[in-house]
Amino acid sequence: MPERPFHHGNLRAVLLDEAVQVLREDGVDGLSLRDLARRAGVSHGAPRSHFVDRQALLDALAVLGFERLTTAVRRALSGSGDLDERFRRVALAYVDFAVDDAALMDLMFQASTTGRSGSVRTAAESLFAVLDGALGTAPVEPGDDPRTTFKLLFAATMQGIAALVVSRRIDRPQGEWLVEAALGTMLRSDLGTRALGTRALGTG
Repeated sequence: MPERPFHHGNLRAVLLDEAVQVLREDGVDGLSLRDLARRAGVSHGAPRSHFVDRQALLDALAVLGFERLTTAVRRALSGSGDLDERFRRVALAYVDFAVDDAALMDLMFQASTTGRSGSVRTAAESLFAVLDGALGTAPVEPGDDPRTTFKLLFAATMQGIAALVVSRRIDRPQGEWLVEAALGTMLRSDLGTRALGTRALGTG
């Protein structure tokens, strides 16, 4: 591939888009700055103007993933409908993302728990802040934190369903059916009632 002049100001975005594609095709082990430079048609040293090393690239990918998932969740919440319908859209958007970009999803949550990058933690917190806003302002007892538990359970459940689809233990329609069943249980559980108040019963 002939080398392109190093002049386009969107090289960082191009490299990240190429990296997402590599993740989809070959997983995280397939990522290298030199290969991304080749795919983008720039000199092998050009990516280091944006990513000092491979870890910086991985952290930037994690931030990008959280930003894209947060945008999808916001879009799902912006439509009309009651709490059940909006959470259903959020859940399906979450599972779709986790299925279509499984390697990126793994990278995102691994990076957010290692404590290496403040930008990754901030991006992850933004996602959970959007989910928190969807829960409303139900009062809680002192020392009780059902909202955080609900958000973590929601994420774990949806990622678990996505993992079943990715591993082909179930197909996508079965995954959607599980999303419906899981939400029906979660929203009307004791935890759901404490996290969302009367909204969990579809009255908000």
